[in-house]
Amino acid sequence: MNRVTRVEVLAGLRVNVTFADGLSADINMEPYLGKGFTAELLVPERFAEVSTETGGGIAWPNGFDVCPEFLRGLAEKRQAAA
Repeated sequence: MNRVTRVEVLAGLRVNVTFADGLSADINMEPYLGKGFTAELLVPERFAEVSTETGGGIAWPNGFDVCPEFLRGLAEKRQAAA
């Protein structure tokens, strides 16, 4: 299932996400930040405001969100590379 049930902020603009089926992965968000309204998320205090959202992904109060399917793809790539 592609719904994120938990998100934890890690050092270096990374998050650990856990999906409803138990898959968990550390994801580097830095490549997706820095332009336009995502630039403010380069500030650690703003980045740390991430939370899960009702659609199953993760989101920040400034409106930037990442869908669960994209996160799942990144998580599975990390798992395959391990």
